[in-house]
Amino acid sequence: MYELKIGNGQKLYKKAKTMIPGGTQLLSKRPEMFLPDYWPAYYSKAKGCKVWDMDGNEYIDVSYMGIGANVLGYANDEVDSAAIEAIHNGGMCTLNAPEEVYLAEKLIELHPWAGGVRYAKAGGEAMSLAVRIARAYSKKDVVLFCGYHGWHDWYLSANLSREDALDDQHIAGLEPLGVPKGLAGTNIPFHYNDIDEFNKLIDTYGENVAAVVMEPIRNDYPENGFLDIIRKVTKDKGILLVFDEITAGFRLCAGGSHKVLGIEPDIAVFGKAMTNGYPLSAIVGRKEVMEASQGTFISSTFYTERIAFAATLKSIEIYNREKVWEKQIQYGKQIKAGWKAAAEKNGLDIEVGGIDPLCHFAIKGKENSLVYKTFFTQEMLKRGYLASTAFYTSYAHSKTIIDKYLENVDEVFSMISQCNSSGKDVESQIVGEVCHSGFGRLN
Repeated sequence: MYELKIGNGQKLYKKAKTMIPGGTQLLSKRPEMFLPDYWPAYYSKAKGCKVWDMDGNEYIDVSYMGIGANVLGYANDEVDSAAIEAIHNGGMCTLNAPEEVYLAEKLIELHPWAGGVRYAKAGGEAMSLAVRIARAYSKKDVVLFCGYHGWHDWYLSANLSREDALDDQHIAGLEPLGVPKGLAGTNIPFHYNDIDEFNKLIDTYGENVAAVVMEPIRNDYPENGFLDIIRKVTKDKGILLVFDEITAGFRLCAGGSHKVLGIEPDIAVFGKAMTNGYPLSAIVGRKEVMEASQGTFISSTFYTERIAFAATLKSIEIYNREKVWEKQIQYGKQIKAGWKAAAEKNGLDIEVGGIDPLCHFAIKGKENSLVYKTFFTQEMLKRGYLASTAFYTSYAHSKTIIDKYLENVDEVFSMISQCNSSGKDVESQIVGEVCHSGFGRLN
């Protein structure tokens, strides 16, 4: 058992907040989202599914595995060797890196419906690029969207027309400060599996809709032909269908989750798991659609750097060779079953959700769910786990690791149950503040 204390990572985070607005570059990595004041915050080394903090403490990552980027595990030897070779041969040059052509060939091979590929570095900017291409192709402005798609102006503009438009899509409390007010009414939300809501928006905006942008799957599977209907309507209306595969891609198969779901989009966007942690995203689309990128200006020096291309090619090779998705799904099923069994054993009311490789749970009861989440994170941290109420599975995990993790889950669930039965507030057992949720409380 580790003793919770303010270590070098926590001290560095306090220093960071004096210079870096928000403390870090990614909302999902802010310590306040896990265990304020005591989450390790920074790492000195990561390998497989193990992480070492700045004080030399070793943890097993049973949470987000690089916020979903490291499906092969941290510092995969083959992927890193490919990156190192690219570095030794020059990561940047006046000429182009041939790997960007090789990767385009591979992505089109995985998605035979496609005929063109463009690249970016991060997922959010790739989605912004995809929307630009869709608007350039259609010469229309309105986007209907479902789910979370990044921080860029096109997306945040939804909150210009209705301040809570994004609250139940992914993150609540997002202020569209700095987003041009002229974008109001150009980005309209609908909800997953609500086909009536979608059809009403089509009736209202149909003639002006450039694209429907959505995650084909994230927490729930499509019901009642949801995706089939959307595909038919968009085809009939000449509207582009854009699938955001940044989170779900390379989880259920090699390539987009839409391959498993049996729906072909006009554009699919990839990042995260495709690269095993290297900064690259890809916009894959039908040839005639992608040609529209020629008519609008999309160009950036670092979109051409070699290292991430080489790493991504190797990552996809390994993913295919080892059929990594089979392990991701297998481990997710094991984890979900384990959470449910531990909750039932300890008399806790638990809700388990998410597709198998991206599973999560919430404990319901007299306490706020964030109180339970904070306490769970705290007690698992003491036991040597970077844990939250979500578990993104990877090839670096194993049945043995997950079995041991679930033993510790059972212990912590038992502690929560004992608090509840004795009338003791779980919150009183938390060493610091309760963790935050969403964006609002962090500003």
